[in-house]
Amino acid sequence: MAEHTSSSITIEAAPAEVMGVIADFDRYPEWTGEVKEAEVLAKDDQGRAAQVRLLLDAGAIKDDHTLAYTWTGANEVSWSLVKSQMLRALDGSYRLASLNNGASTEVTYQLTVDVKIPMLGMIKRKAEKVIIDRALAGLKKRVESGPDAGPADPAEPADEAKKL
Repeated sequence: MAEHTSSSITIEAAPAEVMGVIADFDRYPEWTGEVKEAEVLAKDDQGRAAQVRLLLDAGAIKDDHTLAYTWTGANEVSWSLVKSQMLRALDGSYRLASLNNGASTEVTYQLTVDVKIPMLGMIKRKAEKVIIDRALAGLKKRVESGPDAGPADPAEPADEAKKL
């Protein structure tokens, strides 16, 4: 089984508000940093994204790929790779846990990346960690600043990604 990288962050908002931002793929380029384009290709019977094309630039990992999404209840979404130019696997999930009687949310992001080109395991894990940390920081800033927030400022982890 492939190794994965995970991290968690607490966001001062209810889980439904956090999941609302996670599910709004059209706005990913505004807050994720690494996602330059996002296009929902298919939706499930509840109107949630089932397949999404993403143009990713995360320093060492640049790719145009499609992911399939699975929604489990109101507090979990996972994805797996459908097709890619340079990735063999891109599997991940967001799991939300309500804290403080629903006033805040612990978000756990888990990610496994496998590239088609040879890459040292430690470099791959560092890239995963940078992607996760940047995404969690961007998600927290986006949710806590409200739905009409502008683009997120570049964060320090993105600079680390460029070094890879």
